[in-house]
Amino acid sequence: MGTKIQSIPRPLVRLNQWLIVLGVLCTWILQNELFLLVPLLAGICGLVFKVNPIIKIGKVFLRKHPSEYIPEDFEQQQFNQLIAVVCLSIAFVSYSLGWATVGMTFTIMVALAAIIAILGFCIGCYIRFQWQQYSYRKSLKN
Repeated sequence: MGTKIQSIPRPLVRLNQWLIVLGVLCTWILQNELFLLVPLLAGICGLVFKVNPIIKIGKVFLRKHPSEYIPEDFEQQQFNQLIAVVCLSIAFVSYSLGWATVGMTFTIMVALAAIIAILGFCIGCYIRFQWQQYSYRKSLKN
């Protein structure tokens, strides 16, 4: 039995990225870290249960069948989501503790990564690729 390669339609990946950007912008503008909880909790659900509620809701609004969109690799998106969840978690806790500089640093990093991904370059993909190359080269030496 062949294994099915899981993928996510690109518009749904973009929706998730926009949610991160909007959550960060609302946090900055309204000076309330609770807005980070929306992308953070959605990301945690995606990592733990393999179902991101934002992507699940967004799927209803797709005009074509999901297979008709450019696919994004599920495992790569899980890796990217892990990075986003770590950054959003650190930012949320930092803002909650009054550490605005740390919170701002991590929200800037996650928002920039999301915006750059929306524009077409995936920083998480680059990091994962480099890690895989490093691991492969290291395995050859053993």
